[in-house]
Amino acid sequence: MGFFDSEIVQQEAKQLFEDYQALTKLGNGYGKFDRDGKMLFIEQMESMMDRYRVFMKRFELSEDFMAQMTVEQLKTQLGQFGVTPQQMFDQMHVTLERMKAELEKQP
Repeated sequence: MGFFDSEIVQQEAKQLFEDYQALTKLGNGYGKFDRDGKMLFIEQMESMMDRYRVFMKRFELSEDFMAQMTVEQLKTQLGQFGVTPQQMFDQMHVTLERMKAELEKQP
């Protein structure tokens, strides 16, 4: 069975995509959130990024041709911006840590 034939993989990909879209949409109003709302948003983003990192690692470890092609496509797309997948995850982590630091400065 191919990597993408797995119902679990399909469901997880769908859920990750939907969660990402919802958080991105919600994030548009981040500046209007109170302190607790901002912290909850940051925690949800961290959780989603962890899930995405694990999901991508599964692609990398899979011997399935389509999974490997997906990894290469991601690398190519990010490479157009001069970024590797690891750098993307690292930058998101730095951004979320800065957001947390800003919140800690607030009364």
